[in-house]
Amino acid sequence: MKLEEVEVDIVRAEVTEELEKPGIAESELDEMWSFVSKKSNPRWLWHAIDRRTGQVLAYAFGRRQDEVFLQLKKLLNPFGIRRYCTDGWGAYQRHLPQAVHEVGKRKTQKIERKHLRLRTRIKRLARRTICFSKSELMHEGVIGLFINRYEFGLPI
Repeated sequence: MKLEEVEVDIVRAEVTEELEKPGIAESELDEMWSFVSKKSNPRWLWHAIDRRTGQVLAYAFGRRQDEVFLQLKKLLNPFGIRRYCTDGWGAYQRHLPQAVHEVGKRKTQKIERKHLRLRTRIKRLARRTICFSKSELMHEGVIGLFINRYEFGLPI
């Protein structure tokens, strides 16, 4: 039996300035369409994830209007997000500083994947379905419970 020699160099990694800063480096924000009772009564799930981990940070329900985005933004303030990645929806461009806002599909792939996962697990979110909510309270309750259980690990 022949023993081989292996040479190993152990080097201490330098701590980069990016790792020293508190808060979340990048966050993906997006909105997801669904409806209550009929398609003419749309409801939007607005949510944000940590781009590095994919963890949901916060979410809000409502119409596709600036007020709902501002509610989500208020929920995100404690996280200290340094860069926002979004699609080109106007509410983002109106309420996020241009210096910390990046628009494009390339950096919203994780949150779009999360949309697909939600649509396959919660049939009320599917675009063509016979499963739908009859009240906004139940609609938001079911989706909120799912997110709280599977994203935040909270018991239902």
